[in-house]
Order: sequence, then structure tokens, then C-alpha cells
Amino acid sequence: MLSRLTSRSLGTSAACSRTAGIFRDEREVAFPIAGKSPKVVSLAEATRDIKSGDNVFVHGIAATPTPLLQSLSEHAVANNLNKIKLHHLHLEGATPWTAEGVRDRIRSNSLFTGHNLRACVNNGIADFNSCFLYEVPLLFRKGAIKLNASLIQVSPPDAFGFCSLGTSVDTARAAVTNSPLIIAMVNKNMPRTFGDGVIHVSHIDYLVNEADGFELHQRNIGPQNDQEKKIGKIIAENLVDNGATLQMGIGAVPDAALSALSNHKDLGIHTEMFSDGVLDLIEKNAITNAKKAIHPGKLVVSFVYGSTKLYDYLNDNPLIEFGDVNWVNDPAVVRKNPKVTAINSAVEIDLTGQVVSDSVGKRFLSGFGGQVDFIRGAAIGNDGLGKPIIALPSISKKGQSKIVPTINEGAGVVTSRAHVHYVVTEYGIAQLWGKNMRQRAYELIKISHPSQRESLDKAAFDRLKVMPSAD
Repeated sequence: MLSRLTSRSLGTSAACSRTAGIFRDEREVAFPIAGKSPKVVSLAEATRDIKSGDNVFVHGIAATPTPLLQSLSEHAVANNLNKIKLHHLHLEGATPWTAEGVRDRIRSNSLFTGHNLRACVNNGIADFNSCFLYEVPLLFRKGAIKLNASLIQVSPPDAFGFCSLGTSVDTARAAVTNSPLIIAMVNKNMPRTFGDGVIHVSHIDYLVNEADGFELHQRNIGPQNDQEKKIGKIIAENLVDNGATLQMGIGAVPDAALSALSNHKDLGIHTEMFSDGVLDLIEKNAITNAKKAIHPGKLVVSFVYGSTKLYDYLNDNPLIEFGDVNWVNDPAVVRKNPKVTAINSAVEIDLTGQVVSDSVGKRFLSGFGGQVDFIRGAAIGNDGLGKPIIALPSISKKGQSKIVPTINEGAGVVTSRAHVHYVVTEYGIAQLWGKNMRQRAYELIKISHPSQRESLDKAAFDRLKVMPSAD
């Protein structure tokens, strides 16, 4: 099993390098360095070589190495360090570097923002960086961000000295292969996963064992409401074909769509992330990956975020292939799969089809993530059968329409009106591709909340100087 894991990882990494074009990693981490082993240190010692001005990558989502971040914060204060920059996707857990007395020494550059840094981003304590998810690894490979160190969390070394990046390969592979200093926290709870996430212990400079019992961060998945269930059912019954290759963004609506797919056949998974929703579909044999062109028979993913049940399922499971997000999310790769069906959510959409997903007005919410990567990959699918889907409730919990005449002031467009094909609410499906603005407004108003349709009709006329119509 372990030897197969290593050989498979090397093969996939080669594919990753080809996808990255001329931008090569500075080193390969999936082979042993003869005669080299890491220094086993305490948490207090782990970050001692980080200096003022360093750019530090931080492993994210479930794999966020919270104890190492605490160690770094204490190290910065004790040694009067400053201008340390953390580069990361969505982090989970405590954020000690944002506390008084530390925030002027360490600053986040958030490439995708989670709930724990949202206030800091919007209050100017942390930075926000927009980037297509599949291009984030290129920030490290091309030197736009020159890393000095990486803080990661890994599975324990096996008998041959191989560790795994576990639940989060995404941008972490590009980071560790372009960092002169690798600081790793070993955790027995980190699953050993297959694909691009293999790192030999000889490439790790400092290894921390004392945090071995640290629990991976888990996603709190709440019950779906009636709106979400209805949207999921509409998507499953009308837009997902048997044999489709699925991508799901994070959120209640994509979760609801998965829940409604148990009677489908030969579904495949090629996505930036998934959560617990795939487990039931695997058990019911709805997901077989039999029709896929890229790694047929396997679920392809870049990171996962869910429960302990999900993490346990991943451990030593060759069914799941974890890839560098630079190739997993590349539209040129995505398009090769059959019937690519991309299901993503949004904050609001205007009557011309502009999709806001990363912000609420002037307030930053999350990030670009992989939405555009997969919306575009589905749209240009080689078989012409892809379905790019934006799904959202018609109205917010506060009674505000999510289909709006114009996007809120300060809000950012993630998916442009030219990218949008299908929009789904609990009231149906609007197909916008090929439609002019008058027709788009008509389609979107049809699936808006009934209480909002009259005002949206008026707003559409005021904006377009013509009444919305289907012809």
C-alpha cells in the first residue's frame, strides 16, 4: 500500500508539472534525501528560524496547524519581530496573531477568507487577495510571493519515512516545494491520502510531535431548510445527468443537490473540495467515477472539509486522489471529463447575470475560490454537455431579494455575465447563455421570489428602457 502511494504520487506530480507549464517547483518533496532527517523539536522551538519580514505559508482548512500559529505568535512577541506575512487559504481555529500586541508584527494575506478572519479583513487588520484558485500555486511558483517558510500539518511518517499532507493538498504542495524552510506538525489524526500530497520526512526541517493528539478542524453541517432542499431537488432532477462529472462549491445549496442524487448512476467527482455528502452516494453506488476521463474510477479532489467520519474514510483509501489545485481546477483539464456539472452558490445576482459570491456590498466575505475555474471548465466541456450552475435562494432570511436590479455598491463580481449559463432558485431554472439583457431579466424575474417580481419588473424597465420579455 505505502509503496503504491509513493509511486502514484510521483506520477500525479509529473502531471501537475506539465499543467504548470514552464513554472517549475524549486524542489521535489516526494523522494528521500539520503542522510537527512528533521530536527525533532518542541512547539516553542519550531518557529525559531522565522525572521522579521518573512513570507510564511500556512496549511489551511481542516489541516490548519493552530498550535504552530500560536508558537509563531509567541516567538514574534518574544523576539520583537515584525512584518511577518502569512499567506493562506481559508483557515480554521483561533487566530492568535490578530490579538493586540501581535497584529502589528504578523499580518495575514488571505487568499480565501473564512469566518474567523472576516472581521479582521474588513477592519483592515488582515489583507484580502483575489485570485482564481487554480492560479494560487503559481503565486509561489512564479515568485509573485517568495516564500521563506511553510507551516504544515502532516500524517505520521510510515516505515519508509513518507508523510502526507492529508486533507489539504490544494496550494500546500506548491508551497512546500517552493519553501526553503518546512516546519511540520505530526498528527496521528491526519489521514494518509493518495496523490500529490506525499512529502518525505527528510524534506522537513523541524518536526513537532507533541501536538499529536490535536483534533483536525471539522465542518459544522447544519440541517437543510426547505428552500435549500427544493433547489437541490430542482438541480438533481433537471440538470444532473447519469454519468455526469460533478463539482460542488462549499455551502448548503451544493450539499442539498448532493443529497438529492441518490437515484443517479455512474456519477463522477472532480472538484476542488467535497464534504460528507459524497459518502452516502458512494455507499449507494451512485458515485462510481466509471465514465470520467481524468483518473477514471477515482474521486479527484484538492481538499476536503467535514467530519471525523469523512477523515477516517480517507485514511489509506486509494479511491480518493488528492491533487495540486493548479491542475485539478484548471479549466483545460476540467473540460476533458464528461458532462461536467458545476454547482456553485452566490450572494446575489443582478438582472444582467453578474454574480456576486465573495462579498456583501463593501464587506469581503470569502474569495474567488474555484467557482470561475469550474463554471468555465463546464461551459467549454469537450463533449458540449457541461452545465455551469449558479444556485441561490430567491430571498434572504431578512426578506431581501437575492436577484437584484444592480449589484450592491462595493460588491465584487466573481462570475461575469458572460460566464453564466444556468441560475437556479427554489422557483425554477433560468438559462441565460445566448440571451440578451432584456431576455436575461425576464428569465431571472421568473425565478425570483413572487413578492419581488413587480418591483424587479419596474427596476428592469428603468435600467434597460424596455420591458423584459422572452422573445
